Amino acid sequence: MPLDDALPISRFPVPSLADLPKDIAERVAAVQEKAGFVPNVFMVLAHRPDEFRAFFAYHDALMEKPGNLTKAEREMIVVATSSVNQCQYCVVAHGAVLRIRAKNPLLADQVATNYRKADITARQKAMLDFAVKVSVTAYEIAEADFAGLARHGFGAEDAWDIAAIASFFGLSNRMANVTAMRPNDEFYAMGR
Repeated sequence: MPLDDALPISRFPVPSLADLPKDIAERVAAVQEKAGFVPNVFMVLAHRPDEFRAFFAYHDALMEKPGNLTKAEREMIVVATSSVNQCQYCVVAHGAVLRIRAKNPLLADQVATNYRKADITARQKAMLDFAVKVSVTAYEIAEADFAGLARHGFGAEDAWDIAAIASFFGLSNRMANVTAMRPNDEFYAMGR
């Protein structure tokens, strides 16, 4: 049962659907049609339309492209790094997406709590070790980190992808925390 539907989803002004620029309104409507609800991140970031567009363009470039990382592995990176950054919104929202993409109702909670003990492959653990290092101590990244990824079949472009996802969600985590963005109640039950 929701705590209080009247609680704000952001400490900043949230535009109404009717007041959104046409392109943003179309994007929100498409997401609503697919998910059955509007994730709060869309409405919170719509407060600044130009930044909304840039944010989601980069999000899509990182998260929706083909490559050596599966969509589930990309979500693992988001959940593990968002946990380290203590971002409730991203852990809950991307945890839901991870459960769906991995077809595993337990994995997101394991990754969010302690990915080192999660039921993941050695390859995925190496990927998350690198991603978390990028999130916490990127200044310490060295050739040995790339060699560790290479031992698990990750090339230079994969390392870029892992680092870019961790970095992008560092921005996302910080903005979600600053705005006091609340996860939608719907996320909690998805993929369970």
